[in-house]
Formats: sequence, structure tokens, C-alpha cells
Amino acid sequence: MSLTKSWYTIDEAASKYGLSTRQLQKWVEDGLVRTEGEKGKVTMLNGDDIELELRLVPSV
Repeated sequence: MSLTKSWYTIDEAASKYGLSTRQLQKWVEDGLVRTEGEKGKVTMLNGDDIELELRLVPSV
């Protein structure tokens, strides 16, 4: 069980990782970041997936 927070709102993730919400939305659309939500609306993003993308993409 992880002791750190691993799910973030898009605004929290943008702030934490220094990314634009547009970049995060693109990763979600491309299926690179797992999401949680209700009724077709994304409410939370997986931080582990974001960190993986940041390691794979040298500059965003």
C-alpha cells in the first residue's frame, strides 16, 4: 500500500509536476495516463503514470 498520494485533480497534477493542463489532457486522450471519473468526466489523474511520461519525454 502506497503511503503517498497517487491520484490528483488535473489542476493539482499541473501544479505538482509543472505541466500545462493541456499537456495532461493530451496524455489522457492518448491513453497514457489512467483516470477516474463519473459520467464521462475525468476527475482524477494517476500520478504514477504522469511520472512515467515525464521520464520518457525529455522536455514537455
